[in-house]
Amino acid sequence: MHTLSLPYADDLLLTTGLAPEELETELRFLLAVKLFELHRLSIGKAAEFCGMGKVRFLFELGRLQIPAINLDDDQIADELSDN
Repeated sequence: MHTLSLPYADDLLLTTGLAPEELETELRFLLAVKLFELHRLSIGKAAEFCGMGKVRFLFELGRLQIPAINLDDDQIADELSDN
């Protein structure tokens, strides 16, 4: 497994009010959300990436008002067409 190291300044901890572990967990979650939004990860892979179960990840998407159904325009058109 590969790892990614992100340097961040102490003032980010002060600004967020989070402990280092909490900030790193949140950043990992936010990256998973963005990768899901960009269709780079499925729900399951995004949840796995940030160490959550699928149900909790779906709940957190809802809390952030991010649609869990992530279809692009062509997929929506296909779903709505009368085939």
